[in-house]
Amino acid sequence: MILEVLGSAVLGLVLAWAAAHRLSHRLPARPLVYSTGVAGAVFGAFVTHSVLGPGSLPLSILGAAVVAVASLSLLLRPSGSRLRRRSATA
Repeated sequence: MILEVLGSAVLGLVLAWAAAHRLSHRLPARPLVYSTGVAGAVFGAFVTHSVLGPGSLPLSILGAAVVAVASLSLLLRPSGSRLRRRSATA
C-alpha cells in the first residue's frame, strides 16, 4: 500500500511537470499545479484501491493517472487568442 501511494504520488508529480512544461501559459503558478497533480493522483489511487481491493496495482496506478489528469485539466485557462468579448447590443 505504501509503494502504491508513493508510486501514484510520483506519477502525479511527473504528470504535473509535463503539464506545466507543455502548457505553462495556460496554467496558474507551478506550486499549485504540482500539488494538484500529486493530490489528484493519490486520491485516484485511494478511490481505485477502495473499489477494487488489494492486489490490483496496475489498475490503481491507472486510476491515479486518470484522476490526476482530470484534476490538472480543471486548472487550464482559455488561451488568449481564443478570447473574444462580445458586446451586449441585442
